[in-house]
Amino acid sequence: MQKLFITIFLVQFSIIIFSQNKTEIIEKQLDKISSKIDSLDLLKKNLYTTKENLKFDWIKQKSIEVGLPNNGKKEEIITHLAYALSYNEEHEQANWVMHIITPDVINGNSTRTNDFREDPLIESGSTSEKDYMLKTIKSDSSGYNYDGFGFDRGHLAPSADFRWSQKALSESYYYSNMSPQLGDFNREKWADLEDWMRAYVEANKTYLYVVTAPILKEGLPKIERSVNGVSIPELYVKTAIDLVNKRAIAFIMPNEKIALPVESFAVSIDSIEKILGYDLYSGLVDSIENRLEMTFDLKYWLPKNQKGDVAALEKDELPKKAINSYDASLHINDKKKHTVCGTAVSIKKSDKGHVFINLDKKFPNQVFSVTIFSSNISNFSYQPEIYLKDKKVCFSGEIQEHNELPSMIIENEKAIKLLTELVD
Repeated sequence: MQKLFITIFLVQFSIIIFSQNKTEIIEKQLDKISSKIDSLDLLKKNLYTTKENLKFDWIKQKSIEVGLPNNGKKEEIITHLAYALSYNEEHEQANWVMHIITPDVINGNSTRTNDFREDPLIESGSTSEKDYMLKTIKSDSSGYNYDGFGFDRGHLAPSADFRWSQKALSESYYYSNMSPQLGDFNREKWADLEDWMRAYVEANKTYLYVVTAPILKEGLPKIERSVNGVSIPELYVKTAIDLVNKRAIAFIMPNEKIALPVESFAVSIDSIEKILGYDLYSGLVDSIENRLEMTFDLKYWLPKNQKGDVAALEKDELPKKAINSYDASLHINDKKKHTVCGTAVSIKKSDKGHVFINLDKKFPNQVFSVTIFSSNISNFSYQPEIYLKDKKVCFSGEIQEHNELPSMIIENEKAIKLLTELVD
């Protein structure tokens, strides 16, 4: 019995020892794996840092190749990690800012830093918070009171274009990259234009060279309480070149609340260069530069949900006293007869036989629509949904409001003329 007890004890003891050894082995394995994970995390972090630095070098080299804006005068060029600028001391903002929008902006996960601060590279000193607002501590020390001067700190190179790098995104908050913009402009159509550019990069899997600038001139008003006397631009421009697909476009927009769609402000880069007095992409070979900067084709730049839309007719394309689809909104319910001209980009005939026509922009971005009710279809010698499709057409009648947009009800074909019938 005693031998049996000793045997059982020895077996149990062996099991305990074995179990302890196994636990130690598992713990050592876990420590080893954790150490490897830590090493991989460190390696991954180092690789990301290396990649980021290489990206900064790539951007600088690409900017040199395409050429920074040049007006033939000596300028102090400020180069940050992912953008460059020329600072205007008289107006206390940049003459221009150049940066590159790259495809990795789409998957970038860096978020807004809102760390607005003075630019340490501006020798004369950049603008500061006191040029845009007064910030005072609340009496209960629970936060700050903000007294704004009526203008947003509008980014020239938008922070969202640098989502691929927290460092680059943070540097976009230097005050040298800010210009005073009305909130209704900065947060609406200017933001839409910035979205446009990123959408183009995503859709075309390419990158864009972008130059953004306020139009600075003598006599601009100043922010009244600005400590440095910051000028308030009346107009802003943004230009973009896609060298991969050989495309270019520019926009000039007023610093105000805008009702018209972004594309109505599209122009050629050449026209912007004449206004600014700069060769904006000074390193391009002349043959390439001339071909890109002289014209633009809007259809390549429209976002996905606007494919098939066209620009409104220019004034010199319109018949005498006629207006385009964008200006129709200015005459809603004025009880007068108007002639509105544009391209019938979409036409739909409903199950009940009504015909709906949108000029220049399709649903859901329509700017002017025409309705022909089924009861009036017999007044037409043709099928309007077929005959008018994609043609430049003029409609005459009173402009009414439908769903807060200008519209017109047409009762017979006498109120409809093809543009070619009215313009020599």
